[in-house]
Amino acid sequence: MQKIEVVPYQATWPAVYQDEARQIKAILGPALVAMHHIGSTAVPGLAAKSIIDILPVVHDITVVDQLTAQFAALGYEGLGEYGIVGRRYFRKGGDDRTHQLHIFDVSQLAAIARHLAVRDYLRLHPDVAQIYGQLKRTAARHHPCDITGYGDEKASFVTALEQIALQEVSEDGS
Repeated sequence: MQKIEVVPYQATWPAVYQDEARQIKAILGPALVAMHHIGSTAVPGLAAKSIIDILPVVHDITVVDQLTAQFAALGYEGLGEYGIVGRRYFRKGGDDRTHQLHIFDVSQLAAIARHLAVRDYLRLHPDVAQIYGQLKRTAARHHPCDITGYGDEKASFVTALEQIALQEVSEDGS
């Protein structure tokens, strides 16, 4: 089992995202609508587990099901919906995970909006990002080898954060 380690923000994370995004774009080709760097590594200054989360948006999710071998050639393990209806989840690096793909098609507007709203809110509110980073460091200390416990300790904060972020987006008309 991998030890949960929350590290200070790394200035290299955006470049790591860009390098991986190029390879994913090549696999998805014309099926790709948009690609987003999401999660904590997409928020400058935010402490995070060093795992790059990528959200590709495609025209038709069933196309992704036909590309599993190409993703495997890049080192990704496909896990299907993995708990979120309409998503295709891939992870890279095994126990030393480096990347996660959360692929949705354009019809999954709520899921896409949620991910982008949280990222954008934290980018606009570095004070909240600092609080979240501290919570993540504390949760990692409390649950160094228990990803479920780590997630549970953050759950109420993350749920409230999502609601606030989505509210701010709707008020801005974005």
